[in-house]
Order: sequence, then C-alpha cells, then structure tokens
Amino acid sequence: MMRFLTLIFVLLASLMVAVPQMAHAQLKIDITKGNLDPTPIAVPDFMSNNAQGREIGKDLAAVVRADLERSGLFKSLDPASFIETQTNIDYQPTYADWRVIKAEGLVSGRIVMESDSRMRVEFRLWDIFGGSQLSGVRLAGTPDSWKRMAHKVSDAIYSQLTGETGYFDSRIVFIDETGPKTDRRKRLAIMDQDGANAQYLLAGPRTVITPRFSPNAQKITYMSYENIVPQIYLLDIETGRRELLGSFPGMTFAPRFSPDGENMLLSLMKRDNSDIYVMNLRSRSTTQLTTNPGIDVSASFSPDGRQIVFNSDRGGSPQLYVMNADGSGQKRISFGKGRYSAPVWSPRGDKIAFVKSGGGKFGIGVMNPDGSGERLLTESFLDEGPTWSPNGRVILFSRETRGTRGTSQIWSVDLTGQNLRQVPTPTAASDPAWSPLLP
Repeated sequence: MMRFLTLIFVLLASLMVAVPQMAHAQLKIDITKGNLDPTPIAVPDFMSNNAQGREIGKDLAAVVRADLERSGLFKSLDPASFIETQTNIDYQPTYADWRVIKAEGLVSGRIVMESDSRMRVEFRLWDIFGGSQLSGVRLAGTPDSWKRMAHKVSDAIYSQLTGETGYFDSRIVFIDETGPKTDRRKRLAIMDQDGANAQYLLAGPRTVITPRFSPNAQKITYMSYENIVPQIYLLDIETGRRELLGSFPGMTFAPRFSPDGENMLLSLMKRDNSDIYVMNLRSRSTTQLTTNPGIDVSASFSPDGRQIVFNSDRGGSPQLYVMNADGSGQKRISFGKGRYSAPVWSPRGDKIAFVKSGGGKFGIGVMNPDGSGERLLTESFLDEGPTWSPNGRVILFSRETRGTRGTSQIWSVDLTGQNLRQVPTPTAASDPAWSPLLP
C-alpha cells in the first residue's frame, strides 16, 4: 500500500507582500456566467538562481497554466508570445508589453531552494489593465511537493480573481476498469484532480464500487464484492488499513460520510426491501431512518448535517426526497418527467446534483433543495455518478458509450453547464468521488 499523504507538504505558509497600488485593481471574474469569454492570463516559468529551481519553476508554471485553462475561466497565453522577460518579481512588470499580447492577468513567480529538503515558492498576481498588484503569496515545502504547491498557486489565483475557494489541490478516487464489458475488472484507484499520479489503492482482484471520501480526505468508504454478498469497508489512505463496516444479514450499499465524519449513511436490504440507516462510526450502532415499503437508497447529507436527500420509488417511480437528519419530515422534491437517482448535496448547500433518465438517455442535473430550479447540465447514452468539487462549482461524473465495446470515462462540467471536459485516466474509469481540499 502506498503512503500517499506522507509524500507531500511538510510546511505551508502564505503571506501577502507589499501591494503598491490597490486602488486601480479591477480584474475580477464572474464565475456564475460560465466560460463564454475566458480571461487571458500569462504565467511565465517561475524564475530561480538555481538549476534545480529553474527546472521546478518550469514544471510548476506548466501545471498552473493547465489548472487555470481547465477551469474554463481562463485562457493561458502561449509563453512564446511573451514580450517582456522578467528578472525580478519584486519589480512591477512593463504593463504595456503585456497589454500588447492582450494579457489581463500576469503571474510572476520564483523558486528559492533554501536547502536540499526545503523550497520556497513566491508569486505575484498583477492586474495588467488596472496597473496594480492584486496579491502576493509565499509557500514553503519540500522539493518533492512542487506539484501540490503548483495546485496551491492555482487555488490562490482562482480565489483572488473569482472570490470563490479554489479546487485544484484535491484528489479523485475512482473505479479503474479493464477487460471486456461482460467481464470487467473494477479496482479502487486514486489520482490528482487533473488526472496525474494515478495509483491503485487495493491489491488483488477485488471488485469494488461506490468509493466516497471522508470529510478530512484521509479515509475512503466503498462497497466490495469480495465475499459474494456486497459489504461496506473503510480504508485509511495513508496506512492502508481497512476494516469491514459491520456485518449485516442482508446486503449493505451506498455508503456516504456525514459532514463531521462521525456517522455513515448506508442502505440495508432486509426482506427484499431497502431502507436508509445511519451508523455511528464510534459505537457502530445503527438507527433506521426510513420504514417505507418502497426502495430507499442513495442518501446524502446536507453540508450542515441537518437534512438528507435520498432516492425512493415509493411514489411509483424513482424520485428524490428530503428528510430531516432523524428521518422525520420526509417529502418529495422532484416532479419532472423521467426517473431521478443518485442525489448528492452540494458542499455549498445551495444545490442537489442528480441523475435523470428517460427516453433512452441519462443526464446530470441540478436543482435547489426544495426541488425548484431544475436544470439538466449533460445528456448522453449513460451519464451517472455525480460528485461535487470542493467549492461546489464543478461536477464530475462517469459517461459510458453505447454498444458491447462501450467504455466508461470520467468527465467534468461546471455548474453553468459549460466547460464539458474529459478527465484523463490510465484506463476506462467510472464512479468518481471528489475529495475535499487537502489539509
């Protein structure tokens, strides 16, 4: 088992440096309007007076450019078009040179190798047309952690220009798929949010599905078929220790952590009927929340832990329902044509993502928690398994192509329905779960 989290930061610090002129700062991005006109931004390679630092600075800038471009909010300008070559980030840039190539933002940074085991990354964000510095940030870590530092830089730029928390320093756990459709091997894997550093989390041929992160991103719960009857497990990412989450006479499935990580929602099948339960992870005691003869599954807490959205066919077709955390106050919130499933509450609390099917197609949609404002963001032969970015602005899902040779891949779309992109994975992949921002 890999020791994933021990490979990264040992220290992170950030600070604002002197801001010479904030009065003219004007570069801002309205994140609610999608990517109709991405903001041109220049990110030169980070400078350094050290050969190792220059190499890291080149790679780090490339990751930042890719992060910002992939968000759909930015257009990363080609470094070959840059007119000015900066030699010191403490001096203001020659704004006119950057205006010529139509850059609206400029990121100038440097790498300082303080020792073999410690590196400092500094950068300034400039508003080219406003003629001012917007922010300055300093990060510290090990040279091996340069890629996480790059994602931290991306998050800081995104946050400064949109007013929203970034989502680049995060990971995705997913199901790696190989083999023919009729005999597909499904293995638990993890990667950075940009598809890099993909690794298997479990050895052997176990078939697993529905992985979900704990709120602190240190543990994963998932469902395994290794004992024929599917059962739910907990896996510690760093230690590799895994444990069976209770032993029940019927099938257990659809696990998901509570926002505080103290409890787990799950579905139990008893006497051919499925109901939703909540398990206290300390005592392992369970409390039944639904008792309806319909099939109740796929429960997800609201971010404040006070409500739960779930899927039920109690009304004659699969629809979405909400209830209080103690099971009281159950009410239906979806009333459109088609079948609804896989609801997930946004980390912002303002939306619920779901899968809607009908007419031979599946799509990813969102609605307000009271059922109003329903919008379909995607539609294809088979889109399923939505999961939110840490800031609640982007949704990952798996898309399977039609036919006996059809395969599944992971895609992303932003909340406006814009910026549909495939996330690179080593093989076919499905059932993604997006982690919170890493600690």
